[in-house]
Amino acid sequence: MPSPHEKIMRRGGSWMWCVKTVKWFPVLFIVSVIVWSYYAYVIQLCFFTIKSNVQKVIYLALYHMFLVFFLWSYSQTIFTQIGRVPVQFRLPSSELDRLMQAESDEAKIQVVKRFAQNLPISNRTASGAVRFCEVCQHVKPDRAHHCSVCGDCVLKMDHHCPWVNNCVSFSNYKFFALFLGYALAYCLFIALTTLQFFIKFWKNELDGMNHFHILLLFFVSIMFALSLVSLFGYHLYLVAHNRTTLESFRPPVFQIGPDKNGFSLGKFNNFQEVFGDNKKLWLLPIYSSLGDGVVFPVRAQHQSNLYNSMGSTHNSLGDGVTFPQRCIDEDTDTLLGGCQRWEDPETGGCQRWADSDGSGPAFGDHADSDSSPPEIVIMN
Repeated sequence: MPSPHEKIMRRGGSWMWCVKTVKWFPVLFIVSVIVWSYYAYVIQLCFFTIKSNVQKVIYLALYHMFLVFFLWSYSQTIFTQIGRVPVQFRLPSSELDRLMQAESDEAKIQVVKRFAQNLPISNRTASGAVRFCEVCQHVKPDRAHHCSVCGDCVLKMDHHCPWVNNCVSFSNYKFFALFLGYALAYCLFIALTTLQFFIKFWKNELDGMNHFHILLLFFVSIMFALSLVSLFGYHLYLVAHNRTTLESFRPPVFQIGPDKNGFSLGKFNNFQEVFGDNKKLWLLPIYSSLGDGVVFPVRAQHQSNLYNSMGSTHNSLGDGVTFPQRCIDEDTDTLLGGCQRWEDPETGGCQRWADSDGSGPAFGDHADSDSSPPEIVIMN
């Protein structure tokens, strides 16, 4: 089923494609700066300026290492598709008709509330109602928000970033964090290795015109590093506290009220939720985040109405944190898999969310009841 944004694109024709093309301009600007920096560093600095062959080899090896990880994480952030809301959250035509025919706002709220009573949601609007997107016509899962630029609801939306022409969300947040880190490392490495030439220029020991690209490269790398260090530090803070940019400005609302720490499981567990439990993949732009972007572990006080459709699927270690058990299907739940399984004690199997386009197993499809699912470990 096409998303509302795709329907608009089909109706808008050439005009919408022009808008879509313009959105790539910031990305093209970044790519142009990277291409120029490659010329300035590799050609102007390493080939034409540095005389020592040993120094050339060391500089080139380290430079290309930082560049590869920088471009790898950047491309993953750009081209990873946003996580869309599963079809089980979309109102069927019968419920949608009731919603349209409702004579008051309170009646509309009740229609959505009845439909959502079996969905695993804990977030509410500021007034306490079930969160519903009138554009996409579905109930919003926890931490999902509608992006006006993408024209769709996005799972665990952080923000829409024009520099990657994509939403930073559940599916690519790890890549975005690594992109910021490697971009900062790339800029700092360039700044440190070109600093000596700026000092020589400052002392009138270097001809500025013949080394224009090297000197400009130093200033550009410093400029980008200053902006990146604050942005990277801010997102490290968000990871440590299990918040998104949107949640840092407007705390998520639960049944008992707003709670900025409602999804926080402790700093190490918050880190693992984004970067995964495989230490070998933490620094690689390879998908390893825990969960499915639809259901998130929450603190005990917010657990009362969660997982209604799946029975009591939470456990506690007595530290105020509850969490669902996660089942792993080696055939389908790979690092790049599109969904996760959650144990259902009533059936002995696992629940599963279908993809937003209707492909993949539907909710309620069960795994082998003889499997022994591992748990998401919550540590202090």
